[in-house]
Amino acid sequence: MLKSLRVRNLAVAENVLVEFEPGLNVVTGETGAGKSLLVGALALLLGDRADRTLIRAGEDQCVVEGVFDLAKAGGVDSILAAFGLPTAEEGRLVLRRIVRVNGTGAVYVNDSPATVQALRQLGDELVDLHGPHDHQSLFRTSAQMEILDAFGECAPERAAWAETFGRIAALQRRRSELTMDEAALAREMDLLEDTVREIAEAAPEEGEEERIRTEHEVAGSAQRILELAGQAASLLTESESCAFSALASAQRPLEELGRLLPAAAEWRAEAARLASAVQELGMAIAREAGSIEVDPARLEWLDRRLGVYQRLRRKYGGTVAEILATLESSRQRLEDLRSRAARLAEIDAELEGLRAELHRRGEALRVRRTAAAVELAEAVTGELEFLGFPGSAFRVDLEPAEPQADGMDRVDFMFAPNVGEAMRPLRLIASSGEISRVMLAIKAVVAAHDRIPVLVFDEIDANLGGEMGHAVGRELAGVAEMHQVICITHLPQVAVHGDAHRVARKTVRDGRTYTEVAPVEGDERIEELARMLGGGDSRAALAHAAEMLRRARHGR
Repeated sequence: MLKSLRVRNLAVAENVLVEFEPGLNVVTGETGAGKSLLVGALALLLGDRADRTLIRAGEDQCVVEGVFDLAKAGGVDSILAAFGLPTAEEGRLVLRRIVRVNGTGAVYVNDSPATVQALRQLGDELVDLHGPHDHQSLFRTSAQMEILDAFGECAPERAAWAETFGRIAALQRRRSELTMDEAALAREMDLLEDTVREIAEAAPEEGEEERIRTEHEVAGSAQRILELAGQAASLLTESESCAFSALASAQRPLEELGRLLPAAAEWRAEAARLASAVQELGMAIAREAGSIEVDPARLEWLDRRLGVYQRLRRKYGGTVAEILATLESSRQRLEDLRSRAARLAEIDAELEGLRAELHRRGEALRVRRTAAAVELAEAVTGELEFLGFPGSAFRVDLEPAEPQADGMDRVDFMFAPNVGEAMRPLRLIASSGEISRVMLAIKAVVAAHDRIPVLVFDEIDANLGGEMGHAVGRELAGVAEMHQVICITHLPQVAVHGDAHRVARKTVRDGRTYTEVAPVEGDERIEELARMLGGGDSRAALAHAAEMLRRARHGR
């Protein structure tokens, strides 16, 4: 669900925070108070084109931020991972978009920099926005197919189709890789043979380069190592004034000192221990230095071997594992090309069998979809009549199409709002009020199957009133039992069905206009409903509003 929407410096919204609740959220207010501004802000947050002219006068940027609390974050996390963004921990997702006067902007997802494209994909997963905006999934034939398949519970047949379709696509890619002219074949085989030969002859091993590099550093500095070791050994044990001689010479005076000063009794033993340690250190240095050989031939071999590794990493990968993987893939590809005719025959035979299987699975999916299309059309037509379209008709057209990932069918939702009118594709309906109510009818029918958690309806009650408004309100409340619904409305008959009610108000302070959006409950809500009824704060209007609210709650 959408927990909150904050809008800063967008038109008359200086700093507006709206917190939403589960269920049906209604937003009301006088014309021009800024109700639809919230929908525009949300559309901006979901990737709509930014209009710099909407930035509040005198400000250099506007900011829209939405906080989502997701019960199921799997689909969102997949999108986040595809864009290299952190996942929604504990289902929390924060989207923020900044639009600046100078034309630049910024997008953040959970405080990580992102792109508008990421917002659009996340928006498709999170929100269906219905009204005078473009963010309407119902216009996409892919979304219509998703609705039909969800309603018809076509998941098993569709999964079987997708599995076979994927296997065919993989084989076709492999076949394409094996199909080339003789000159291109010869060139690729030569290149692969060179690759295999070079890596195989080099015989790279994990860890060898590090060992060689260490030995190379020692061999390259052998002369200096011997010089420094000799100096150290001389100072420790070999010269007349070496440390060992000094410690040995100190034994006699320390022995006599121990007889005269009890506290010095242990000093002689400590000096003896140090002399022994110095002697052992000197021998260790001499022993290590003696093992170093200044061998120009070995040093030259080490240079060449390091050069081999550098060349392999530059051509075939940054690590030995990647180089060896290139060797294996090149060998496999070379084997495929050498036995190209046999491999092509095998692939063609397998493709023939899979295409027959795909057709059978496509037919099974089509049978399921055809039955679902009839049932969906009947159910939606019934809902449309309830929502103020008596005599209207809704139809699901299913036509054969080229095989693709979701089947071998093309779907088109068709609608005729009045008796005698021809059916037209839903995407060609111009009236936002009509498309919103059609969407509401569809959502009411398939609510249990729809994965998008937030539905936003703007102008859904256009040209409605009276009992038809109550019908729309009840339908919205029904859908809100399975989704969070946000509805911008001017009809009290719709507003009374809201689980939460917020009012947009416009005020003027110090010569500037401000929009505020605040929750209303109890008497405040009754007063707002009375205003919407046109009776102001008259006793009759207040009584009517209270009665409408009571009946709506009782009807729930």
